Amino acid sequence: MSEQGERALPRVIIVGAGFGGLDAARHLAKVPVQVTVVDRNNHHLFQPLLYQVATAELSPADISAPIRGVLRAQRNAEVLLAEVIGVDTKARMVHIRERTDGEERELAYDYLVIATGAGQSYFGHDEWAEFAPGLKSIPDATAIRRRILLAFEEAEMERDAERQRALLTFIVVGGGPTGVEMAGAIAELAHKALARDFRHIDPTSARILLVEAMGRILPAFPESLARAAQGALRRLGVRVRTNAPVERVDAGGARIAGEYVPAHTVIWAAGVKASPAGRWLGAEMDKAGRVTVGADLTVPGHPEVFVIGDTASATQDGKPLPGVAPVAMQQGRYAAKVIAAWVEGKPAPGAFRYFDRGYLATVGRNYAVGHIWRLRFTGLLGFLIWAGVHIAYLIGFRNRVLVMLQWAWAYVTAQRGARLITLDEEPRGTRAIQRAG
Repeated sequence: MSEQGERALPRVIIVGAGFGGLDAARHLAKVPVQVTVVDRNNHHLFQPLLYQVATAELSPADISAPIRGVLRAQRNAEVLLAEVIGVDTKARMVHIRERTDGEERELAYDYLVIATGAGQSYFGHDEWAEFAPGLKSIPDATAIRRRILLAFEEAEMERDAERQRALLTFIVVGGGPTGVEMAGAIAELAHKALARDFRHIDPTSARILLVEAMGRILPAFPESLARAAQGALRRLGVRVRTNAPVERVDAGGARIAGEYVPAHTVIWAAGVKASPAGRWLGAEMDKAGRVTVGADLTVPGHPEVFVIGDTASATQDGKPLPGVAPVAMQQGRYAAKVIAAWVEGKPAPGAFRYFDRGYLATVGRNYAVGHIWRLRFTGLLGFLIWAGVHIAYLIGFRNRVLVMLQWAWAYVTAQRGARLITLDEEPRGTRAIQRAG
C-alpha cells in the first residue's frame, strides 16, 4: 500500500491491545481503513492465567504474545509502542509519549477505539499497594512470585517461631475468580510442589487465608457453585473468611474484621479502577472511573469514539456488564463492525448485545466450577471444560502447546517448573517486613 493510499483511508486508532483492542484490530483486517494500535507494552497478555505465573506454574512467555507478531500478516495495521497521555476530541487527535525515547507527538484519527483496561482499586487506600500488590501485569506476577518463594526461603532460615509463622501465612484479599484461583494455586504450591523441598520447615504448615467482604465468594456464580468452590478450597487447606472486610494493610500483615493477622504476603484481588480515559475524553464517568457509553458503545456526542472493555460503563437490560474478557472481545468485534458499516456506507448494526456464555473458575489443578448457559459443572469435568476454554482463547499455537504440556506435567507430578527467584531489585516491602519482625 502506497503512502498516498494510506493517507486517503480513514484512520482508526485503537488504544490498548488487550482482549477488546486486539479483537477490534483483527476484525478490521479486510476493511478499507488504516489501523494504528497503540500500547505501552509490546505484548498482548492473557490475564486470566496471570495467577499461574505468580504461583510458578507458567512462565510469562507462555501467556503472552508480541503484538507485532499477532498483527504481522495484517497489511492495514501498524503498532506503536507508546503511552497515551491525552485525547483532543475536537481536533480528533491522540497525544502519545513514545516509550523508547519519551518524545511526545500527535496522531490524527477518524475513528477512535479506547480499550485501556483497568488497574487495581484499593478503595481509597492506595498506601496499601506497597504491602498488598495486585495482579494486572507480568511485572506484578513476577514480583508476587518472588515474594511467595522468598517467604519459604526466609522461613527456612528463621528460628523465631512467631516470625516463621508470619512468613508462612498468605492472605488473598477478594473472593472473585482471581482470588479463588490464586488462593488455590498457593495452597497447591505449598502443600504439594514444595512439600519435600525444605529441611527446617514444613511447607504444608503454611496458612492460606482467602478473605471476602461480602457474604460469599464468587458472587457472580450461582450460590451452589460458590459453596462447591469453597468446599474445594477447604480441602486444599485454604481458610475462607466471608463478611470479613480488610481494614488495614501494613508491613506486618492485615487487620481483617477487627482481627490483626501477621503475614509476610498479602495479595490484593479485590476491586478495579478504570484507566484515565474518562479524563482524556472529558466524558461522564461512574464511581469507578469508567466511561458511560451509549447502546452502540460510543461516547455521547462523539459517535466516532468507542470505549470498550473494563474502561466502559455499559448496561444491558438494566444491569451493568461485567468486566470480563468475553465482554471486551465481543465489544471489540462490535466496534469493528460498526466502523466497517460506516466506512462502506452500509447500515450500522443495532445496539450492542452481550451473549453471556457463562462463568468458570478453577480451584487447584483438577477441580473447577462452571456455569455455561443452564448447565453447571464441578470437579474434574469442570476443570477439563475450564482448561479447554482457556487453551482456545490463548493466542498462538506455540502458547497453546506449551501451556497444555505444562499443565499435563503439573497434573502428573504436582511440580512447578517456573520457580525462579530474581533478585535484580529488592521486592517491595521486604526490608520493611524484616524491620517489622
